[in-house]
Amino acid sequence: MSDYPKTKTLADILELELMAMYGPLISNDDLRQALGYASMGAFRQALARKTMPVPVFALPNRRGKYALVKDVALWLSQQRETAASQMG
Repeated sequence: MSDYPKTKTLADILELELMAMYGPLISNDDLRQALGYASMGAFRQALARKTMPVPVFALPNRRGKYALVKDVALWLSQQRETAASQMG
């Protein structure tokens, strides 16, 4: 019998959907939108202030910043869970 749960969590579902769209990494404007920043300026400010909600990194010989889809999916699901619990 498999140890894998029969029901997928929201994080698992989001990860699968984001993975299908972007692969294992998400970057630049797609990352900005996924994290809910209204503009690239706001995204850059969060980078400069080191207030990104997920680990963001550069890759050698590549432009822009990157994050793992897995981290973005987990963070999004945590935000949804927090919002749902506050609704009562």
